[in-house]
Amino acid sequence: MKTQNTPEAIWDKMVNGVFVIAEAGKNFMHTEEERPVAEYLQNAKQLVDEAIAGGADAIKFQTHRVEDEQLNLDVTSPHFKGSDRYSWVTRNTNSTPKEDFWKPLKAYCDEKGIIFMSTPMSRKAAELLDEVGVNVWKVGSGDILDFVCLDYLRNSGKPIIFSTGMSTLEEADKALAFIKEKTDKVCILHCVSKYPCPPEELRLGTLQTYKEHFNQPIGFSDHSIGLDPDMVAVAAGATVIEKHFSMSRELWGADHKVSMTPQELKDMVAGINEILASDEKRAEILATDYAKAALSESEKTLQEGEAVFRPLFRKALMAGQDIPAGTTITSEMLYAMRPQGFINGLPSEEYSNVIGKTLTQDLKRFDPITAEALEIVKEKELA
Repeated sequence: MKTQNTPEAIWDKMVNGVFVIAEAGKNFMHTEEERPVAEYLQNAKQLVDEAIAGGADAIKFQTHRVEDEQLNLDVTSPHFKGSDRYSWVTRNTNSTPKEDFWKPLKAYCDEKGIIFMSTPMSRKAAELLDEVGVNVWKVGSGDILDFVCLDYLRNSGKPIIFSTGMSTLEEADKALAFIKEKTDKVCILHCVSKYPCPPEELRLGTLQTYKEHFNQPIGFSDHSIGLDPDMVAVAAGATVIEKHFSMSRELWGADHKVSMTPQELKDMVAGINEILASDEKRAEILATDYAKAALSESEKTLQEGEAVFRPLFRKALMAGQDIPAGTTITSEMLYAMRPQGFINGLPSEEYSNVIGKTLTQDLKRFDPITAEALEIVKEKELA
């Protein structure tokens, strides 16, 4: 039986069961050359059908709006050499219009009985998805400090899931504290931002650390190939499993190579159900050599292979419009944009400290928000 598509029912499954998310992401794109929107939609519907056949509770995509996500700079991510980030995000924006892609895809999921999800990569993407009708939010690892977007999500009343790859424990604490100012319905996913991540580097013992540290539902976002890590995660108490999902690992694109196939999804869901039905099966999995090794590493660490993504995927605060000197900053005036490492602006987690401050100089749209441009600098100098 599928999980009911209401925020309350979804949250109940995350608390009391195992919520399985087939992470389709942008895997409806199969070719380097651009294709018509109708073809992307058909590919996405095929993924929906296979996710249902595999027993997933939800299928999740990713929603981009380049306008407030990615600054027009020439940077390329190590995990995908197929395109610079601005061109790739622009392509995803143009290939997924609300009326011709997202709305019919959401309607198809509703018709077929699977929960539609999509990760908003910016506040404007979240606003679009609200119009489409999502009932649960997923925040990617790169955006857990995008307080511009998180402020919008936390005020929606819908459950929020966030991944913690390329992050420190202190940064995860900061994100959780910000969200919990408005809602307690938060699930935190252990994640290692390597593509693909070798199973021996997944540090699944972090799940136990998270359970004890956060006192929230805990899950696992998996970028590895194979199902053993997911079985161990469930046996260890994960109540959300998210794993990339594709028709084939041989297709062109950023995430196909780290994705499970339709048959692997079926096998994963069957394995999860077996664990949930049998304490003996759970104990058997936890007794394996792989489980013992994977669970022995319990400290949350920022691994060297993850750190390279931070300058590219973290965000800085930007002017979302022309703002004259003397203006008091409001949330609507701000964007949080990548790549933080190439922008001389305040990091996006400074959002709350910027709201209500007064500009001391004119800013054009897409100018960075700097400490020097805010009244607070003068106040500190006077003190």
